[in-house]
Amino acid sequence: MTDDTNAVNRVRLDKWLWAARFFKTRSLAAEAIDAGHVEVNGEKAKRSRLVQRGDTLRLRRPPFEHVVQVTALSDSRGSATVAAGLYQESDSSRQARESLAAQLRSVGPSAFREKGRPGKKERRDIDRWRDRGS
Repeated sequence: MTDDTNAVNRVRLDKWLWAARFFKTRSLAAEAIDAGHVEVNGEKAKRSRLVQRGDTLRLRRPPFEHVVQVTALSDSRGSATVAAGLYQESDSSRQARESLAAQLRSVGPSAFREKGRPGKKERRDIDRWRDRGS
């Protein structure tokens, strides 16, 4: 983790998002930024934008949206506990995200798969439903 003693007061946005563990790879962070899913202080950002302490980030990762304030800088990926110390999520963002997660849990998983052939168990269930098999 970098700090003021190393004279690093700013870090690239894509590096910071990766270090804060919002994205698994830096290239995924860059793709999200290029797609317009990340705003810094209310403005659309580029991946090379330098973030500093106190900046507010709005990060949309469907179906969730995070609003966080940068509290520390890092250009290297560390443990999850270190990454959690890099930002502070707003209370309204956390509450909205938790309520949406609860709604999604209550709906349950979709009954239909998006693509592909049925598996062995699914084929047997279909046969039983059609009353053809055992």
